[in-house]
Amino acid sequence: MRGEGVRGVWEKGLYIRDIPPGLEARVPAEQRGVGAGRDSVRLLVSRGASDVSLHAFRELPGLLRAGDVLVVNTSATLPAAVDGRLGGEEIVVHFSTRGDGDDGRWSVELREPAGRGTTRARGGGPAGGVVELPGGWRLVLEGPLVPGADRLWWGRAEAPRGSDEGVPALLRSYGRPIRYAYTDRDQPLSAYRTVFAVPRPDGAGSAEMPSAGRPFTAGLVAELAARGVWFAPLTLHTGVASQEAHEPPYPERYEVPAATALLVNTARAAGGRVIAVGTTAVRALESAAGGDGVVRAAAGWTGLVVTPERGVRVVDGLLTGLHEPGASHLLMLEAVAGREAVLRGYAEAVANLCLWHEFGDVHLLLKDENRH
Repeated sequence: MRGEGVRGVWEKGLYIRDIPPGLEARVPAEQRGVGAGRDSVRLLVSRGASDVSLHAFRELPGLLRAGDVLVVNTSATLPAAVDGRLGGEEIVVHFSTRGDGDDGRWSVELREPAGRGTTRARGGGPAGGVVELPGGWRLVLEGPLVPGADRLWWGRAEAPRGSDEGVPALLRSYGRPIRYAYTDRDQPLSAYRTVFAVPRPDGAGSAEMPSAGRPFTAGLVAELAARGVWFAPLTLHTGVASQEAHEPPYPERYEVPAATALLVNTARAAGGRVIAVGTTAVRALESAAGGDGVVRAAAGWTGLVVTPERGVRVVDGLLTGLHEPGASHLLMLEAVAGREAVLRGYAEAVANLCLWHEFGDVHLLLKDENRH
């Protein structure tokens, strides 16, 4: 399924081929008007292929049921973009995913500056090449993360002589949030962190925001809890999201705590729905689920790619942003809700001028409870 399944979806002309002009969210929702907040985005709700409705995100408590569980990703976004030079050329390093151990090894993406704080894709560079970073740091390129591909590379960061600091210190001092050209301007790191984010003492985190959780506010979380909706935390540290069309996600680090596994299993046994907040939450939770549908505490690396053929064992619904044409995540949406529901949902998103990307509107896909 590495690429061919996704490519086949798009060659058949399903979903949309391009994001319509003007439908890219260029600034966070709270900057779009007086009185606007994170929860002022819109919420498209798909219940099977024939029931699609549009709401304000603030209406979410009235759309869920007591006993439902929202599975949320607590990974905190890192200031993962750092300027550097490779062979005299200005580049930007996106620190994607931390390797095992504390030896400074990370998977990284090298990109070219494109003006206004944004970047464009480039190849990785030669193995053994050295990227000069601010403050006397160096990044030694070791080789492609995936043999035969050169977008993501393994690199080993070397601190200035006499320092024993690690990459988190480099990012704190010289990093900024990863930003793409569809946004209007740079934003502070706080704009890229969700209400669920828990910064880790070891500096681990996500290269890019688990953005499905962004519209939640503390007040909305309290209202949902008061209505009997449970929150189950897990962690998946997301890598860079600039995948090429049809490119499945790379392995990422995750952790599903025992308490979350117990809550999800108990809720399912009692008839509650398990709704993942974001594709990252689906990937982590489904990685921890056995063939019997029972979730167990788990941690490590996951390379799981959720497709309609694989299906989902635990998740009954998915709250997610609107994905770009060619994104492999669209197959995950199909696995949860079915192809016809995704097709209808995206048609409604375009018709209602919903906004794409991390600052955009969100889509709640629920399994059709009448479909067997």
